[in-house]
Amino acid sequence: MDKSIEKASEILDSLSEGVITIDKKFVITFINSAAESFIGTTRQDAIGKSCKSICRSELCEADCPITQVIKSGKSIHNFNSRMIAKNKKIIPVVLNAVVLRNNRNEPKAGVLSFHPASNPDSLKSVAIPNSFCGIIGKSKAMLDIFQLIREISRSDASVLIQGETGTGKELIANAVHEQSQRASNAYVKVNCAVIPPQLLASELFGHTKGAFTDAKSDRVGRFELADQGTIFLDEIAEMPTNMQTQLLRILQNGSFERLGDSNTRTVNVRVIAATNMDIQSAIDGNRFRNDLFFRLNVIPIHIPPLRERKEDLPFLFEHFIQVFNQRYNRQIEEIDTDALDILLQHEWPGNIREVENVIEYAFIRSKKNHSICICGLPPSLRAHIVCKEESGSTGIASMKSEQLVALLDQNNWNQSKVADILGVHRSTVWRKLKSIQS
Repeated sequence: MDKSIEKASEILDSLSEGVITIDKKFVITFINSAAESFIGTTRQDAIGKSCKSICRSELCEADCPITQVIKSGKSIHNFNSRMIAKNKKIIPVVLNAVVLRNNRNEPKAGVLSFHPASNPDSLKSVAIPNSFCGIIGKSKAMLDIFQLIREISRSDASVLIQGETGTGKELIANAVHEQSQRASNAYVKVNCAVIPPQLLASELFGHTKGAFTDAKSDRVGRFELADQGTIFLDEIAEMPTNMQTQLLRILQNGSFERLGDSNTRTVNVRVIAATNMDIQSAIDGNRFRNDLFFRLNVIPIHIPPLRERKEDLPFLFEHFIQVFNQRYNRQIEEIDTDALDILLQHEWPGNIREVENVIEYAFIRSKKNHSICICGLPPSLRAHIVCKEESGSTGIASMKSEQLVALLDQNNWNQSKVADILGVHRSTVWRKLKSIQS
């Protein structure tokens, strides 16, 4: 090591403030002793890793300090934030971020420094906060939704929840009911997509004996069962248009008739609806009534997909690790930094449901007793990345030729780098490649 660099490292190691340097690709190039101790990692584990996999600040995905200073050209000083330490504790910190530039005034590196918040109460590491009505989420978007749910607790207005598949629309609906004045009354759920259209009217409004061939007796519908309480209509956009007219009538005045009955009945029901479809497209295509949309959309709640709130991922990982520790009687404590980096970079098209599936898969496949490593991740996530637990001559010997070629291609055919990834000597990679080519 150059003596000047060695001296600079000694100086930075003497500081009580954590210091991390990051290159243009957001890879850690240096971490001082204070940062190692504060975060709960080692220099060996941190250098060469993505900064967000080590720092795990709540700003990493939405408002990365380094990204901000690169865009604005202005340093950030005394910015209050929180970091998730390796022991899964949330620690309040004060951040500073500056960008180092070359002689052409181009950004070449970033320096992130931090220290514990000065408030004595905030110096204590606090456990990951409890969920809100069973919903895991600490991003600003989710905290705003939780606040909205609290604010509407005294209202009986209709709620329309929109969001992609797997974002937790049913959990939000449950929370709306639990926080409402009707929490102690009936809560009835109906999935409009799974009930055949010809039976949906009977399910919702009931029928009288003889109303149709299989109507052997009178039946109370879901709306009557939910009287004085709440009904949750999931996948509302799948409801046939003729049924939408009847639903509109209940929303307007609470009245309806059972199938085969001319007597008008009334109920007092709060309606919560949800859909993963683009409602406006359904309206434009005459598949959903515009007037019904306005009746349902009194209080709109949009749940953003996970790719837009990745700061929630560490909390979700922790939650499902606890769930599967109990289910599989294991003692998994953490996710290895290499595996965590892959998980944080994934776009999660399946949202929370996909997170649950991936963590369960990892529990089944991981070879380590106390952590999830790369070898436990689904092949679709880790692609051609080989886990060090699987490395060695046996691991590379079992690799398919296309896997090795793809790995070499990803690393610009640098055989030494690929050997490091696989945990083998460069000559082993060369021999494997030669056997493929011969």
